[in-house]
Amino acid sequence: MTSDLTPYAERVLDLVERIPPGRVMSYGDVAEFLGEGGPRQVGRVLSVWGGGVPWWRVIRTDGTPPPGHETECLRRWREEGTPVNGARAQMRTARWDGTPL
Repeated sequence: MTSDLTPYAERVLDLVERIPPGRVMSYGDVAEFLGEGGPRQVGRVLSVWGGGVPWWRVIRTDGTPPPGHETECLRRWREEGTPVNGARAQMRTARWDGTPL
């Protein structure tokens, strides 16, 4: 991570690090949990600083991976046992609400 990491970015990355293996949150879920920003701001944080956190656990609301990362997401989801249906995470069973498991 670089020195220009904002406090908001730190909060986003901290939450993403806490998403358990096999679970996912949407970009909007992350913003809602933090009570600030929105899906686009979360996506921006992950695109700039997310390489060191399990970014594949933050996806679109419809269960699809970030564009351009489909193959890597599916590979990691399979490794972690994330419930999937085709190329989508099953949001009803895989979505994490932020409470410790």
